[in-house]
Amino acid sequence: MNGTSEGPASAADLDRSAVTESDQNSAPRTARERPAAYRSVFTAAPLAMAVVDGEGLVVSANDTLGALLGTDPDALAGCAAADLVDLASDAGIWHAYREVLRGRQPRLRCTRRLKRADGHSLWAQVTVEPLADAGDTPGLLLSVADVSARRELQERLRHLQMHDPVTRLPNRALFFERLTAALEAETYEHGGTGRIGVCYLDLDGFKAVNDTHGHRVGDRLLAAVAERLTRCAEEAAGARAGGAPLVARLGGDEFALLVEDSTGTEQVADLAEAVLAALQPPFELSDRRLSVTASVGVVERHTAGTTPTALMQAADTTLYWAKADGRARWTLFDPERNATRMTRQALAATLRPAIERGEFALEYQPLVGMEDGRVRGVEALIRWNHPQFGVLAPNRFIALAEEDGSIVPLGRWILRTACHQARRWQLAHPDEPPIFVSVNVAVRQVWDSDLVADVARTLEETGLAPHLLQLELTESAVMGSAGRPLQVLKALSDMGVHIAIDDFGTGYSNLAYLSRLPVSVLKLDGAFVRGFQYDAAPDAGAANPADEVIVEAMVQLAHRLGLTVTAECVETSDQATRLRRIGCDTGQGWLYSRPVAPDRISALLGSAGPGAAGVQAAGKP
Repeated sequence: MNGTSEGPASAADLDRSAVTESDQNSAPRTARERPAAYRSVFTAAPLAMAVVDGEGLVVSANDTLGALLGTDPDALAGCAAADLVDLASDAGIWHAYREVLRGRQPRLRCTRRLKRADGHSLWAQVTVEPLADAGDTPGLLLSVADVSARRELQERLRHLQMHDPVTRLPNRALFFERLTAALEAETYEHGGTGRIGVCYLDLDGFKAVNDTHGHRVGDRLLAAVAERLTRCAEEAAGARAGGAPLVARLGGDEFALLVEDSTGTEQVADLAEAVLAALQPPFELSDRRLSVTASVGVVERHTAGTTPTALMQAADTTLYWAKADGRARWTLFDPERNATRMTRQALAATLRPAIERGEFALEYQPLVGMEDGRVRGVEALIRWNHPQFGVLAPNRFIALAEEDGSIVPLGRWILRTACHQARRWQLAHPDEPPIFVSVNVAVRQVWDSDLVADVARTLEETGLAPHLLQLELTESAVMGSAGRPLQVLKALSDMGVHIAIDDFGTGYSNLAYLSRLPVSVLKLDGAFVRGFQYDAAPDAGAANPADEVIVEAMVQLAHRLGLTVTAECVETSDQATRLRRIGCDTGQGWLYSRPVAPDRISALLGSAGPGAAGVQAAGKP
């Protein structure tokens, strides 16, 4: 023995040796076989793919990608991947792609519209991500999936969602989508006119068509209207440069035509004229022949600073004006008219709180005896000391108060304040004949409140005698009164309160009915008095003899009925002379005094000497 132990190897050693030998033999074989296996899978894969190097160039493309693009896959090698799948035309996608190339972003996925070699197009979902096991050489895997069928389905669903099923026109959602896009800054800052126009139309009397002929006929009429509007828009596009206006049905019988990049108001107004002309011929619907008209609101303005809401509010307001002006016409948006409307809304919203805040005050205009020039009474005229709009005359808010019912509490305040003031004058001038106070009453006060109780309570509270209170109602409100209004007037008259008809001569003038009303005073409308022009100035205008004849006849009639007559709007001494000659009892107007504060009336009552001159001197503002 040589002293060396060469016993048999253990099982564990044999196993380790076998494993080691197997690994050493198999490792090179796997490394040799893997590229071939990968290439076989890459080439036969049903997903269109390409390997892209770090510079963005195609290293190789599989047959599926070649078939998808309609070209030989080998011909794609060396092409820029971004060009093959249209990644450079969108700035955001191009930036993301470059980030993936640089290894700063793990993946890019987007949908692009690709063009095949034969000219046909398809929608594809493109994915770019780092290539696994790329070794030291960086690379990307580009995969492309045809999603045209899915995209087509989405577009069909969107079309159904964005179009009206009756007329096949774009619906409200699509209209506002287009309108919003047209008003975005980047849209009009890069070319175009920077202006936009809308024709907002509503069919006049369409509800009657539905009620008379049924909704099926109504829908057919709407579809026929849509056809004419579309043809009208196409003809408008042919007459001017630019695309055709978008025609949309916004709902019901409302349509809109959107003019992007309009050239000015004239273009949109011409379109509105064309729309009205297009709808004028009758519609032949099977066995029916129907005619329809439309009212159109026209708005045209700069896109800068305009919002979809503001534009459509203006269009809706203008459409309302067109209907209010008589229908079957178009009306252009008027900022001044809209400002007036907005002011009315603002006033209407603050009327009731203004009463509670004490923002109202009364001024008084003298009613002067024509024979002696003495002040016989005053008319109470309300003023609103508005914190935003300043002092407002009653013509700015009384109609609003009548509409919303706030005239009732406001009327009570006027009545109570005027009666208190009349009583104070009476107590302050005990040696003078007491003057009466005249208060205007709205018809709604008669219907919506117990006017008789209000008057009785106020007279008792103030201590004013009933005959020193005169209530004025307009002629149109008094004439033809029956039922409760007539009962109220009789009850007030029986109480001793005088009833006056204001603005007499311009309303119904039902003289036969006049004798049956409990009226004691007629106030002639100022339109008659203004016709009494006898000034010596050459530009004063010729007198209208008919006015004098009419006024004289009304004065005589009133006197025969036991009524007194007050002439309104007396401005010159010549007018006063003529009115006095034909028998008017009292006069009211700027010749004597403008409406003034209560203390100025006190000065009038304390002034020496009768006559218009004295009244003017004391009552001059």
